[in-house]
This record gives sequence, structure tokens and C-alpha cells, in this order.
Amino acid sequence: MPIAEAMRLAAGQLAELLQCDPGSVSSVKPTDEGWTADVEVVEVERIPETTSVMGSYRVQLDTRGNLLGYERTRRYARGQIDQRK
Repeated sequence: MPIAEAMRLAAGQLAELLQCDPGSVSSVKPTDEGWTADVEVVEVERIPETTSVMGSYRVQLDTRGNLLGYERTRRYARGQIDQRK
């Protein structure tokens, strides 16, 4: 399966399960079982948008693009910038 399709499937299936809009896919990697993707979703919409609550989820897909599992790895405000050390 092409990486672009894995990316779309990961975002779409997670959004359907969580009933949240996908914001972006920040990483996609092939694994022995299929694919792993990190998907950012809007969990709570607020005004202004920079205060919306985002969730970062790690999604596992099999080689056919079926969802095997997911877990939230981070929750943050949309306008928050990671601090690099």
C-alpha cells in the first residue's frame, strides 16, 4: 500500500472512531505488521482556534490498511509550540 493511502486511512478511521475532525498526520512509518501513523485531531473546538484542544494519537494499521489499534500520546492547545532543548 502506498504511504499516502496509509496516511488517509489512518486519519479517516481514527476520526470516525473518535467523532473528531483530523487536523493532520505528523508521521507515517512502515512496520513489520503494516503502518504506524501519528494523527493530530481536534478534540474540543474553541474560539479563537488557537485555544482548541488537540490530541495526538498513534495509530497502527495492518498491511491492508485495517485499524489494529490506537492510543493518545499527547493532549495540547492548538497554538502551543513544542519547546526544544
